[in-house]
Amino acid sequence: MKISQQDQHHIELSASNIGGIDHTDVEFSPGVTVLMGRNATNRTSFLQAIMAALGSDQVTLKGDADKGSVELTIDDETYTRTLTRTNGVIKMSGNPYLDDTELAELFAFLLESNEARRAVARDDDLRDLIMRPVDTDTIQAEIDRCETEKQQIDTELETLDSLKQQHPNLEQKRTRLETEIEDKQAELEAKETELEEADTDISETRDEKAELDEKLEELRETRSTLESVRFKISTEEDSIEALKDELAELETEQEQLPDDAGETAEIEQEIQTRRERKQQLSSTLSELQTIIQFNEEMLQGTSPDVRSALAPTTTTDEGSDGSITDQLVADSETVVCWTCGTEVDKQEIEATLERLRTLRQDTLGERSELDSEISEFEREKSNLETKQREREQTERRLSQINNELEDREDRLEDLRSERADLTDDIEKLEDEVEALEQEDYSEVLDLHKEANQLEFELERLESDLDDVEAEIEEIDAKLAEREQLEAQREEIQAELADLRTRIEQIEQNAVDEFNTHMETVLELLDYANLERIWIERTQQDVREGRRKVTKSVFSLHVIRSTESGTAYEDTIEHLSESEREVTGLVFALAGYLAHEVYEDVPFILLDSLEAIDSDRIATLVDYFSEYAGYLVAALLPEDAAALDDAYERVTEI
Repeated sequence: MKISQQDQHHIELSASNIGGIDHTDVEFSPGVTVLMGRNATNRTSFLQAIMAALGSDQVTLKGDADKGSVELTIDDETYTRTLTRTNGVIKMSGNPYLDDTELAELFAFLLESNEARRAVARDDDLRDLIMRPVDTDTIQAEIDRCETEKQQIDTELETLDSLKQQHPNLEQKRTRLETEIEDKQAELEAKETELEEADTDISETRDEKAELDEKLEELRETRSTLESVRFKISTEEDSIEALKDELAELETEQEQLPDDAGETAEIEQEIQTRRERKQQLSSTLSELQTIIQFNEEMLQGTSPDVRSALAPTTTTDEGSDGSITDQLVADSETVVCWTCGTEVDKQEIEATLERLRTLRQDTLGERSELDSEISEFEREKSNLETKQREREQTERRLSQINNELEDREDRLEDLRSERADLTDDIEKLEDEVEALEQEDYSEVLDLHKEANQLEFELERLESDLDDVEAEIEEIDAKLAEREQLEAQREEIQAELADLRTRIEQIEQNAVDEFNTHMETVLELLDYANLERIWIERTQQDVREGRRKVTKSVFSLHVIRSTESGTAYEDTIEHLSESEREVTGLVFALAGYLAHEVYEDVPFILLDSLEAIDSDRIATLVDYFSEYAGYLVAALLPEDAAALDDAYERVTEI
């Protein structure tokens, strides 16, 4: 994505006591700004000042100063950083442009020690570097959350499917009950008519009739009560049986959910141990970065403070002005050691520096592995905690069921006792009715009994109908939620698809950006017999902590051609220093574009391009400037001369 400069604005930077800078004020406009000068002219220090204002901690304080500051003004907005040395420790404060500089450090601040630039030359894990700013653990946690929600919705939908299948049966049952109630009501009406006719045909005394009616009514009510108690007993027995079945299932489930509290504590200890180790490694990395950066600057001769300190103890050859600067930047094979003041082989210092870089890379690898192990332990801990919560829920439900069983068994015992009492009462009432019954009353008594039985059966049918209608209403209410549940499931499914492809999209975008820009840049720079450099994205099984996972791997391919035009694959080691530098810069640009760093970081900073010839530097600067609002490049005068004269140049810092 090319950047338009129409909406970009004038910028001013003021820095004091940063690197080798005493004080400087520099104004520059959108586009390319060239910091032109020889070594030891504070060009790298100025780039560090920009980095500091943007939020980076990869900046040094002037050796003879206890306080330094940077102020970056963009139109009406001003961003500041202050460096303070207290007891040998440098602390930083202020309000920088960026809250998080990780993306900028990797893909925008392209100084010599930039990891993305050096990744190609060191044959580092390119995929790991591109994906480092991506919080894959958070994405995985979101995936786990969505999968859990989806599973819960699926369970609810399955329940609704089951309820939907019950619906026709309940409708049929309701229709059947309504028909039976109508039939029973008609039968009861007929029986009551028959009873009225029988009562009319019988002549008896009012008192005798009243007493018999009273006993018959009492008998009817007692029978009705007995039937109700029997129904309650049957219901309680069914409920107790169901509770016992659930109790057995829960006890089986409880046996399959062991108490993992101890194991959870052990995992927590493992996590804590690794976090402490990670903190130690982070501290070591910070120290290594400071040491590497300082030595790189010293090797380039960019620290006048140390030169001043070493000057009195250093002897010079005749014909030389005795400047330690000359010794630090000379083309000879020896330099003055800035720790002891003696001459040492420059290659030895460079070799030591390379070992420090390797140690830093190894430490980064160990920290990355610790991150993976911590993530794995946290997932394991989460699973154990989930099982523990399930166990606790099961135990609570077991306790509830046991209490409910005890209550229902007590109620059942009371109901059985009540049934026995009612049976005795009915026997007594029947005896009393028989004693009052005369031959003429036997038919009436039978009619009363039949009417009583019909009324009881009618009550039972109406009660069953109420239960069925309530169940149908409840099912209808739940089925009404189905559409909403299905919509939620679709949303979660879409979110899952996005989460699962997000990492893959970033990886593929980075590969595509690199391959596209690498092809264009190689065509522009016209390296002899170098046909193509490209990245292939493949899947491999790798070990993360204690488990194997499938991960993407970026394989860098180098294609050369013979004089006859035959193409063959070469290795990274055979790239020239210039080719490696260009490849590293394009890889950084790919990360810059894949992560859309330009949305938050307006700068691309370039330094230490001396391994590339002047014309190619000019081509690269032109090319990179299309993707950054502000490109600031530190160049030697002869390299700067090859650039477009329209580019802004800064010669004094």
